Amino acid sequence: MKIAKRIILVIALVASFATAQAQFRFGVKAGVAINELKFNENVMNSSNRAGFTGGVMAEFTVPIIGVGCDASVMYARRSFETTTQSVTSSFSRDYINIPVNLKYKIQVPVISKIVTPFITTGPDFSILVSKKNIEDAWNNKKYDTAWTVGAGVQFVNHVQIAATYGWGLSKSSSSDSNVALYGKNRCWTVTAAYLF
Repeated sequence: MKIAKRIILVIALVASFATAQAQFRFGVKAGVAINELKFNENVMNSSNRAGFTGGVMAEFTVPIIGVGCDASVMYARRSFETTTQSVTSSFSRDYINIPVNLKYKIQVPVISKIVTPFITTGPDFSILVSKKNIEDAWNNKKYDTAWTVGAGVQFVNHVQIAATYGWGLSKSSSSDSNVALYGKNRCWTVTAAYLF
């Protein structure tokens, strides 16, 4: 019984120390988003198009182990281009993105104060803020969910450069025609952030 109490006491002390040493920071983030709609049928082709993203972020990190999380609220414009029977059309959709990531900062002795690599993964929730219907042909869903993985580098404890890839988990668009055609977002995002 005494051993169990001591183990609980040690865990409580380590947890309280880690919480006391944890860093909470916020900042601004901007970048480019390269989007593609992945369709369930080969009736239509879609190609990558560049859009942009920008917003604010917050980060919580436990320094000793380098594990933490970050969350952002971003405005994002996603563009895509479709080709059907030699007719090419371009569309853009505007979203409020809320990515929430588990983040692991890889602590490398000596150089971590200058350069710290990190990896991330987590869900990305998107809320459509542009028009729902496009030319009476496409019905954009109001909400979209994706799972992202990414990697990046932090410089001098303030600047973060990161690249993420997101797989759409839910349908983001569907056809208003009789064909059961829908698309899911696939998106590369490259961002730069400055944390205060």
